[in-house]
Amino acid sequence: MLHSTFNTAQHYHVESDVLNKLGSYSSLPWAQFVEEEFTSSLLKCSNMFTPGSDKLLWRHLKIVLKDKMCLRNVIAIADACIELGHWPSHFKISLTIVIPKPNKVSYDSPKSFRPIVLLNTLGKLIKKSSVTESNFM
Repeated sequence: MLHSTFNTAQHYHVESDVLNKLGSYSSLPWAQFVEEEFTSSLLKCSNMFTPGSDKLLWRHLKIVLKDKMCLRNVIAIADACIELGHWPSHFKISLTIVIPKPNKVSYDSPKSFRPIVLLNTLGKLIKKSSVTESNFM
């Protein structure tokens, strides 16, 4: 029952012709990441969250990225992802855990469960940092 609920669009046919009707827009240059974006995004991350498949905790990443060289290397990876238009498969790996909701009379329905998706921690940081205003100016 869970499979049929969470994977209902698996074999759904998508009309890709709608993309041809879209006009072309000139692209804007991407503003490269700066250290403040990463440190600001990192400070907002709670140490209480569960790590993804990479097993990297936020508190560990905070310690590692205090080193300026490590931070610059992560920023270089993020900039390369944007410039190349490539999101590495390592960042796409997720782990889904299905947790039963408390105090349900019956667990026969998919609504009695909550799926939690755990993503790669470094990938989440890059994503969080890319949503800042400076990249859209």
